[in-house]
Amino acid sequence: MTAGQAHQTWFPQPPGRTVVAVDDQGAVVGIATIRPNHGGPAAHVANASFLVDPEHAGRGIGRALGAHVLDQARADGYRAMQFNAVVATNSRAVALWRSLGFDVLTTIPEAFHHPVDGYVGLHIMYRRL
Repeated sequence: MTAGQAHQTWFPQPPGRTVVAVDDQGAVVGIATIRPNHGGPAAHVANASFLVDPEHAGRGIGRALGAHVLDQARADGYRAMQFNAVVATNSRAVALWRSLGFDVLTTIPEAFHHPVDGYVGLHIMYRRL
């Protein structure tokens, strides 16, 4: 990913938001975005993306970002949140989102080419706010 692509992905135009998690030394350890999942009459459903530094995995950063994004989406007037592409074999992520109230609506078979597992499913996950 180029710097321009990263900026476009992680710093969306308003009404999108970016949340950055830092450690005690100020180093970035995670990032999340929130934006409308679609425009127009469907703009009341939020979408979010998350990235946690693998060296900091398992320390609650993803949970903290997820909880914050849900609260912010609610405060911004969104009525629900939808994740369009949760890799089905990412059991930690699936468990985290389930614990935060998300349900798997469907799984798109073989929609993600995992570097180790080959073609695996992508979950579409949803929760009301």
